[in-house]
This record gives sequence, structure tokens and C-alpha cells, in this order.
Amino acid sequence: MDLLIAQLLLILRRMWKYRWPGLLVAWIAGLVGAIITFTVPNRYEASARIYVDTQSILKPLMSGLAVQPNVEQQVVMLSRTLISRPNVEKLVRMADLDLKNQTKAQQEALIETLTKELSIKSTARDNLYTLAYRDSEPETAKRVVQSLVSIFVESSLGASRKDTATATTFINEQIKNYEAKLEEAESRLKEFRLRNIQMTASEGKDSASRLSELSAQLDRARLELREAENARDAAKSQMEAEKTRLGSGTVQSLLQESAQSSATPEIDARIDAQKRNLDALLQRYTEQHPDIISARKLIKDLEEQKRKEAAELQKAALNAPAGRGGPTSLLQQEMSRMLAMQEVQVAQLKARVREYEGRYSAALTSMKTAPQLEAEAAQLNRDYAIHKKNYEDLVARRESASISGELDVASGVADFRLIDPPRVAPQPVAPNRLMLLAAAMAAAIGAGVFASFAASQLRPVFFDTNELRNKTELPVLGVVSRMVSEEDLRRERRDKIRFWIGSAVLVLAYIVGLGVMAVLNNQGAS
Repeated sequence: MDLLIAQLLLILRRMWKYRWPGLLVAWIAGLVGAIITFTVPNRYEASARIYVDTQSILKPLMSGLAVQPNVEQQVVMLSRTLISRPNVEKLVRMADLDLKNQTKAQQEALIETLTKELSIKSTARDNLYTLAYRDSEPETAKRVVQSLVSIFVESSLGASRKDTATATTFINEQIKNYEAKLEEAESRLKEFRLRNIQMTASEGKDSASRLSELSAQLDRARLELREAENARDAAKSQMEAEKTRLGSGTVQSLLQESAQSSATPEIDARIDAQKRNLDALLQRYTEQHPDIISARKLIKDLEEQKRKEAAELQKAALNAPAGRGGPTSLLQQEMSRMLAMQEVQVAQLKARVREYEGRYSAALTSMKTAPQLEAEAAQLNRDYAIHKKNYEDLVARRESASISGELDVASGVADFRLIDPPRVAPQPVAPNRLMLLAAAMAAAIGAGVFASFAASQLRPVFFDTNELRNKTELPVLGVVSRMVSEEDLRRERRDKIRFWIGSAVLVLAYIVGLGVMAVLNNQGAS
């Protein structure tokens, strides 16, 4: 610690030797600082406050119909990006700042200055924005703030309308593209259906379903054919047995049975057809469907008609003459007619079975190419469905964008209110000459001290024998002392007094300047 103190004292002794150059530098720096402090031009600040009202009664009413933008976020982003080069160039023209600038370099410098000086401050909670600008001329600062307010409001409205127009244009282009894609998909689907009309006419069923349905129809037709053949064989057997029966009671019984069994074959066929139709309808509709109700009523009417005709034939058979040849002949005729009808029905069912067999064979053959065709049909239908869905979504979004744009224009979703119009403070806000003068005094004193220190380092002086030996690394043989006279002491005292007076005058001058500046500032504030 003692060594450090000794080194510090040695440095101070060296600096004291060069005190006059330091004082001279301090005076020069002090004068320069004072001149700069009093010659810096005053800067006046113009400011304006804007309130952005983002609440609108139409927003909840139009929820779900129109796009609800985040207006607060848009305004915040606008305030952050307002001070851009295009806006600053527009501001220069609006405030007539370009009249003084003749060269390109001056214009660039003005734009850079404006970009640095313009400020937008906001309180995020209240949507209150303060626009400010400082300039040496109060009127210029006011014009700049007025122009900035206009650009702020216009940019918000223009940005919203521009976004709406851009979105509408983009959606319209996409709609045109999807219209072309949709027409192309429809054309491909139509051509495929025309090429494979036998497959597309099956009510959307695949090849396996159609084959299963044809197989079921073929089995049903074969069953009906066997039933018809059995009925025909039974009629033949009954007709053969009739020839051996000659009793009147037997004849009458046979007549009654014949009348009951073959009284109405046409009505039976119609009833069977209606029952099959009813089964098909029940697979698709409920019991309350009009077609099912109508089919059941028709079956009931046919059964009633069948009972009536059977009763009439039975009555005619009972009333027929009981002679030897009459009943037998009538019975044979009836049996022959029944057998003929059975033969016709068998022939019809055989034709039906052959038709179903042909269809089943064709469907079985087409099964080899059916999967590929079905896959192609599924791909075409999928592409068409996707294009159609995208097209409908885009049309809906276009309508939503249109309503949103009209909502912005009609309701003024963001209402800009000028709370404080642009005004200029009567007193300059910069520079703070009191602080500048104090800084100049501190800089002058620091410059003087640094000058003395630099001179002591450039031209060092040794006050101690050990220090001289350490620095030069040479042996010191002796020391020559200097005798100081009274005159030397008086001269040294006068020199110190002059130095301290010069230093005190410098500091006092700054203190007086600071006091005068403080008084002037208080008077201006009051």
C-alpha cells in the first residue's frame, strides 16, 4: 500500500511540474465548451396525441359472417412500421421540407435525420399514441407532426382496404384456377362414364355387389322354375288319375279342387309380381311410404278378386249337370287348361333363367377388369370431390372477404380520434444548456489534468535517486544538491498563487455561468 501511495505521489509531482500547460489546455477546452454550449441552436418539440378506438357494435353482430381482424394488433404493427423510408419521403413532400434541399446528398441527409428524430410512443393498454418531432424551427416541427398524423390515419385505412383488395384478387384467381380444374375433372368423369356405361348404370354398386345380386336373382329364378315344373308334373299326375275316377262324388270333389287351385292363374301371377315389388320397396323405404301403402292395397284388392272368382267357379262346378259325360268332360277341360297354363309358366321361367345365367356369366367375365375400372372411377370421383369442395370453400371465402371489406368501410372498425392537435412547446426542449455547461467544465478540468499527465509521461522528471537507478539501470555515483534562495522561494509562491488564481477563475466562471443559466431556466419555466 505504501509503495502504491509513493507511486501516486510521484506521478502528482511530475504532473505539478507541467501544471501550466495543463492549465492552458483547461482554459482552451473550457472556452471551446462554453462557445459550443451557447451556440448550439435551440430545438423545439411539436407533438400530437391520437386515440384509436377499436370497439365497434358491428363486430359481434357480424361474427361468423365476416372475418374479424385483430385491429389492435394491426394498429400496433402500423405504429411500429410507420417510420419507413416511403412514408418519410412522403412526409418530406407534405411538410415542404424538400424546398431547401437541392442536391441528392442533402435529401438523403434530411431523410436520415427525420427517421432518427421522429418518434411514436404508445400506452398499449389505452391505445393512445403520441407523435413527436424536434426541430430548430417551431413551425417546421409543427408541419412535420401534422403531416405525420395524416399519414398515420391514411395508412391505417389504406392498409385495410389494400389487404381486402389483395385477398379478393388472390381468391378470384384461385377460383378461376379451380373452375378450370373442376371443368376438366367433370369432363374426365363424363368420358369415363360414357366408356363404361354398363358399369356406371348400376346405381353406384361395385362389381362384387352386382355379381352377388345377379347370383341371388338367378337362384330365385331357378327356384321358381322348379316350383313351376313341380306344379306342372302334379297337374299331369292329377289328370292321369282323373281318367280312373268315375264316381260322381269324386268328380264333384275334383271339380271343386280344380276350381279352387286353378281358378285365377293370372291374378296369382299379378299377386306374386306385386309381392316381389313390395319386398323391393321395403328394402328402401319404411312402412309409411306412399308406394308401400299403395302396393299393400293393390295386393289386398287382388286377393279379394281372387276369392270372388274362385267362389264363382266353385259354384258353377257344383251346379253343373251330373250326367255321365258332362262332369268328366268339364273336369278334363279344366285340367287341360290348368296344364297348359303351367307349361306356359315353365317356358317363361326357363327364359328368365337363361337370361339371368347370361347376365351372370357376363358379370363374372367383367370381374377381371372391374377392379381397375372401379379404382379409376374412385380416383376420378375423389379428384372431382376435392376440386368441388375447394371451389365452394373459395367462393364462400370470397363472399366473407367482400363482407369484411364493406364492414371496414361502413363501420370504421378502427376510429382514429385526435385528442391533442399538433402544437409546439413555447420553450425549447433541447439542448439542456445547464447540463452542457457542467459537462464542459468537467471536460475542461479533465483535459487540463490529462495534458499535465501526458506531458509528465512524455518528458519524465526524476525526483528520487532510486527511481533514476531503476529506470536507467545505471549506477548513480552521487547527487548534486541545489541551494534554494529566498528569492526562489518567493518566486515559487507567486507562481503557485498565479496558478491557483487561474484555475479558480476558470471554475468560478463556469459556476457563474451555471447560476445564470439556472435563473434563466426558472424564469422561462414560470
